[in-house]
Parts: sequence; structure tokens; C-alpha cells
Amino acid sequence: MNHKKIFLLTAGLTIMCLLVIMGCQKKTEPAAPPPATEANATATAEIEQKICPVMEAPINKNVFTVYQGKKVYFCCPDCKAVFEKNPEKYLSKLPQFAK
Repeated sequence: MNHKKIFLLTAGLTIMCLLVIMGCQKKTEPAAPPPATEANATATAEIEQKICPVMEAPINKNVFTVYQGKKVYFCCPDCKAVFEKNPEKYLSKLPQFAK
């Protein structure tokens, strides 16, 4: 097995373990959302993105690009590069572009 396959397998297992652990945490009641306005609609959509559109892993808020005036977050710089080559392919996975 080559190093890339081992890395992807390890990363996948790590993400699955994190998702299981996060799912077991005690849930609290969410605060009431602020009234929706056109000014905060974009910010709200950006906050809602929690998953990388390329690898479908949790995002890293330090890795992002701006596409059509909206921030798109990724789990790693490699996913950012993949997205930038063909952004239309991933728009359906992004809440900030939901219609």
C-alpha cells in the first residue's frame, strides 16, 4: 500500500472517530437566532458551513477562498486548490450558495 493510501485511510478513520466522539457529547439548547436581515444573510450562511465541500471533512477556518463574494472554507490547502480549479462542481454542497 503506498503512502497516499495509508494517509487517506488514517485521515478517514480519524475523522470518523472525531465524528463519533462529537456525537456523544451532551447537547445544549441553541440560542434563538437573530432576526434575519439581508445584511447578515451572507454572514449567517458562512457560519453554517462546517464541512469541506471537497473532502467532506470538518473545516479549518484559516483555510478559505472568496468565491462570488462569499467565503468558502476547506479542511486543508489541497482542497482549496481542487475547488479553485472547478468551483461549480462543489456549489451544491455549500449552504452559502443554497437557493
